[in-house]
Amino acid sequence: MNAYDEGSDARHGPDAPAEPPPPADPRSGVAALPLRYQVVVAVALAVVAIGVCVHLGMMFLHVAPPNTVTKEHGRAVDDWVYPEFEQNWKLFAPNPLQQNISIQVRAQVRTTDGMTLTTGWYDLSAEDGRAIDGNLLPSHTQQNELRRAWDFFVATHDGENRPVGLRGSLSESYLRRIAVLRLDRDDAVRATTGGGGAVERVQVRSRTSNVPPPEWSREKVSTTPSYRELPWWKVPRDEAAGGVR
Repeated sequence: MNAYDEGSDARHGPDAPAEPPPPADPRSGVAALPLRYQVVVAVALAVVAIGVCVHLGMMFLHVAPPNTVTKEHGRAVDDWVYPEFEQNWKLFAPNPLQQNISIQVRAQVRTTDGMTLTTGWYDLSAEDGRAIDGNLLPSHTQQNELRRAWDFFVATHDGENRPVGLRGSLSESYLRRIAVLRLDRDDAVRATTGGGGAVERVQVRSRTSNVPPPEWSREKVSTTPSYRELPWWKVPRDEAAGGVR
């Protein structure tokens, strides 16, 4: 045994000092926070998880076939879903819509000298179509606001345009407000009066026409449009203020 081996044995003998353990890895993420903040994060995550589970459960009940839960709590499910999270299957329907429906509006305007004039019909659906055409990222408002307002009205009114249930008056107010805002945006008051004035009443109608069949089809359908005119609605003062010039 040489001197080097003897020194090596002395360093690793029973009396040699123990080597210090490697340093522990520093904590990261939530574990690095103080205890009280860890509790806050855990509670927040639990609340989010519960909210997600409730939302997914409501959406499942909404699209699921009628069952015991929906019969008992259907109103609560509808209140949760409508209108922000509505689901439908029209894209996959075996019999998709085969009609073009456009919404039009006209107004009675009170001029500054006290006269009452009636505007022509403004095709609001055509305006939305022109705004969407060529737009790679059309807004939700351009695509759906007017269409959903009309669907809402039809679903809450009978064939005589009489409201069915409490949501009928709400749908009328919603559709009327959209019409007044669109007329104001199109400057219908100035175009009709040549000056100032305010919208007093509006009338909405729908124009429905069948989509022509393809050339190879032998199906024959009438393309003559049909109209559904609603009664004149008086515009409240707070809404008419949007049309004042």
